[in-house]
Amino acid sequence: MNDPANRKRRRLLLGLVSLPVAGAVAAAELTPAASEGPFYPTGDMRFDDVDNDLVRIDGRVEQAGGEIVRLGGRVLDASGRPLAGARVEIWQCDVRGRYLHRGDFGWTARDAGFQGFGHDLTGSDGRYQFRTIKPVPYTGRTPHIHVKVLVDGRERLTTQFYLPDHPDNARDFLYRRIPAALRESVTMHFRPAQSTALAEPVAELDIIV
Repeated sequence: MNDPANRKRRRLLLGLVSLPVAGAVAAAELTPAASEGPFYPTGDMRFDDVDNDLVRIDGRVEQAGGEIVRLGGRVLDASGRPLAGARVEIWQCDVRGRYLHRGDFGWTARDAGFQGFGHDLTGSDGRYQFRTIKPVPYTGRTPHIHVKVLVDGRERLTTQFYLPDHPDNARDFLYRRIPAALRESVTMHFRPAQSTALAEPVAELDIIV
């Protein structure tokens, strides 16, 4: 129980446990789905390290560039019940706008310190948590983080999370497809961490499937 992965998970959890959690949801709107996009990294493209800390890769000294943040919340069903054992995956471009995907032929080199893809498994309270970087724009897209949720090995949702009031949102073809009333459910509001031991901004966003 004291291996590096467990220690890393406990540190992430400590950074989120003090945050207020939204109350139980009754017959809530499902989190809107979105395109997986062309850069979902299949298993052979990923690092061996696919944990929930995308900022550091096991065995490497360098840390990812960009603004480090923490993203967490709960996976719930439509009645507000937490779903234990759900697998939450995220992937996103690095601070240079490059994905961990062999089909990304960008001109700049990838950030060698960024994991690019990670996953977490929810506990009995349905909670997930990640340490990553605040998403950045790249040509044709507003900043976003891709999210996939699997329950009992079956994909239940693929979506994308966005930043509030980013100037590129209004021009982004996928963001504009989200009904205005549902956009808040995929919007990450980062705020300063409440723990003095952690200086990284934190966003809480429940996922309802």
